[in-house]
Amino acid sequence: HEREHDREISELITKHEEEMENLRAELKKEQQHLLDELRQQMAATHKVEIEQAQLQSQTLHSLELEALRLSLNNMHTSQLELTQSNLRKEKETALVELREMLNDKRAQEIAILQSRHQLEWEKIKEQCLKEKEDL
Repeated sequence: HEREHDREISELITKHEEEMENLRAELKKEQQHLLDELRQQMAATHKVEIEQAQLQSQTLHSLELEALRLSLNNMHTSQLELTQSNLRKEKETALVELREMLNDKRAQEIAILQSRHQLEWEKIKEQCLKEKEDL
Protein backbone atom coordinates (compact mmCIF):
# COMPACT_ATOMS: atom_id res chain seq x y z
CA HIS A 1 0.00 0.00 0.00
CA GLU A 2 2.90 2.27 0.85
CA ARG A 3 4.55 1.51 -2.46
CA GLU A 4 1.33 2.26 -4.22
CA HIS A 5 1.15 5.53 -2.35
CA ASP A 6 4.80 6.33 -3.21
CA ARG A 7 4.16 5.44 -6.82
CA GLU A 8 1.11 7.73 -6.93
CA ILE A 9 3.09 10.52 -5.29
CA SER A 10 5.88 9.92 -7.77
CA GLU A 11 3.39 10.03 -10.66
CA LEU A 12 1.82 13.18 -9.24
CA ILE A 13 5.25 14.78 -8.84
CA THR A 14 6.15 13.78 -12.41
CA LYS A 15 2.77 15.05 -13.66
CA HIS A 16 3.24 18.23 -11.65
CA GLU A 17 6.76 18.74 -13.07
CA GLU A 18 5.48 18.12 -16.61
CA GLU A 19 2.66 20.62 -16.08
CA MET A 20 5.15 23.08 -14.61
CA GLU A 21 7.42 22.59 -17.65
CA ASN A 22 4.43 23.02 -19.96
CA LEU A 23 3.36 26.16 -18.08
CA ARG A 24 6.94 27.52 -18.15
CA ALA A 25 7.16 26.81 -21.88
CA GLU A 26 3.76 28.43 -22.47
CA LEU A 27 4.71 31.40 -20.27
CA LYS A 28 8.03 31.75 -22.10
CA LYS A 29 6.21 31.55 -25.43
CA GLU A 30 3.69 34.18 -24.31
CA GLN A 31 6.47 36.39 -22.96
CA GLN A 32 8.32 36.10 -26.28
CA HIS A 33 5.11 36.91 -28.15
CA LEU A 34 4.50 39.97 -25.92
CA LEU A 35 8.12 41.08 -26.36
CA ASP A 36 7.79 40.75 -30.14
CA GLU A 37 4.56 42.77 -30.08
CA LEU A 38 6.19 45.39 -27.86
CA ARG A 39 9.21 45.58 -30.20
CA GLN A 40 6.89 46.00 -33.19
CA GLN A 41 4.89 48.70 -31.40
CA MET A 42 8.08 50.47 -30.36
CA ALA A 43 9.43 50.25 -33.92
CA ALA A 44 6.16 51.61 -35.31
CA THR A 45 6.11 54.39 -32.70
CA HIS A 46 9.74 55.19 -33.44
CA LYS A 47 9.00 55.30 -37.16
CA VAL A 48 6.03 57.64 -36.59
CA GLU A 49 8.13 59.87 -34.33
CA ILE A 50 10.91 60.02 -36.92
CA GLU A 51 8.39 60.89 -39.66
CA GLN A 52 6.86 63.58 -37.43
CA ALA A 53 10.32 64.97 -36.66
CA GLN A 54 11.16 65.00 -40.38
CA LEU A 55 7.85 66.68 -41.17
CA GLN A 56 8.44 69.29 -38.46
CA SER A 57 11.95 69.82 -39.78
CA GLN A 58 10.65 70.24 -43.34
CA THR A 59 7.91 72.57 -42.12
CA LEU A 60 10.43 74.60 -40.14
CA HIS A 61 12.75 74.69 -43.16
CA SER A 62 9.86 75.81 -45.37
CA LEU A 63 8.92 78.51 -42.88
CA GLU A 64 12.52 79.70 -42.70
CA LEU A 65 12.72 79.82 -46.50
CA GLU A 66 9.43 81.74 -46.66
CA ALA A 67 10.68 84.17 -44.01
CA LEU A 68 13.91 84.67 -45.99
CA ARG A 69 11.93 85.15 -49.20
CA LEU A 70 9.70 87.75 -47.56
CA SER A 71 12.69 89.50 -46.03
CA LEU A 72 14.45 89.57 -49.39
CA ASN A 73 11.28 90.79 -51.06
CA ASN A 74 10.97 93.59 -48.47
CA MET A 75 14.61 94.55 -48.97
CA HIS A 76 14.12 94.55 -52.74
CA THR A 77 10.99 96.71 -52.39
CA SER A 78 12.83 99.14 -50.10
CA GLN A 79 15.72 99.32 -52.55
CA LEU A 80 13.33 100.00 -55.43
CA GLU A 81 11.57 102.73 -53.45
CA LEU A 82 14.92 104.31 -52.57
CA THR A 83 16.02 104.15 -56.22
CA GLN A 84 12.71 105.69 -57.35
CA SER A 85 13.08 108.44 -54.76
CA ASN A 86 16.64 109.17 -55.92
CA LEU A 87 15.57 109.21 -59.57
CA ARG A 88 12.69 111.54 -58.73
CA LYS A 89 15.08 113.93 -56.93
CA GLU A 90 17.53 113.81 -59.84
CA LYS A 91 14.68 114.50 -62.28
CA GLU A 92 13.45 117.43 -60.19
CA THR A 93 16.98 118.83 -59.96
CA ALA A 94 17.46 118.43 -63.72
CA LEU A 95 14.12 120.15 -64.35
CA VAL A 96 15.02 123.05 -62.07
CA GLU A 97 18.39 123.42 -63.82
CA LEU A 98 16.71 123.27 -67.24
CA ARG A 99 14.10 125.84 -66.18
CA GLU A 100 16.84 128.16 -64.92
CA MET A 101 18.80 127.69 -68.13
CA LEU A 102 15.70 128.40 -70.26
CA ASN A 103 14.86 131.45 -68.13
CA ASP A 104 18.44 132.73 -68.58
CA LYS A 105 18.25 132.15 -72.35
CA ARG A 106 14.87 133.87 -72.51
CA ALA A 107 16.21 136.81 -70.52
CA GLN A 108 19.16 137.04 -72.93
CA GLU A 109 16.85 136.91 -75.96
CA ILE A 110 14.61 139.55 -74.40
CA ALA A 111 17.65 141.73 -73.74
CA ILE A 112 18.82 141.24 -77.35
CA LEU A 113 15.33 142.03 -78.69
CA GLN A 114 15.08 145.11 -76.48
CA SER A 115 18.44 146.38 -77.66
CA ARG A 116 17.42 145.77 -81.33
CA HIS A 117 14.13 147.47 -80.67
CA GLN A 118 15.97 150.37 -79.10
CA LEU A 119 18.32 150.58 -82.08
CA GLU A 120 15.44 150.46 -84.56
CA TRP A 121 13.59 153.05 -82.51
CA GLU A 122 16.64 155.26 -82.60
CA LYS A 123 16.94 154.75 -86.39
CA ILE A 124 13.27 155.54 -86.93
CA LYS A 125 13.57 158.58 -84.66
CA GLU A 126 16.61 159.77 -86.60
CA GLN A 127 14.78 159.20 -89.90
CA CYS A 128 11.81 161.12 -88.63
CA LEU A 129 14.03 164.01 -87.54
CA LYS A 130 15.85 163.89 -90.85
CA GLU A 131 12.58 163.88 -92.78
CA LYS A 132 11.35 166.78 -90.68
CA GLU A 133 14.46 168.72 -91.47
CA ASP A 134 14.13 167.87 -95.12
CA LEU A 135 10.58 169.10 -95.10
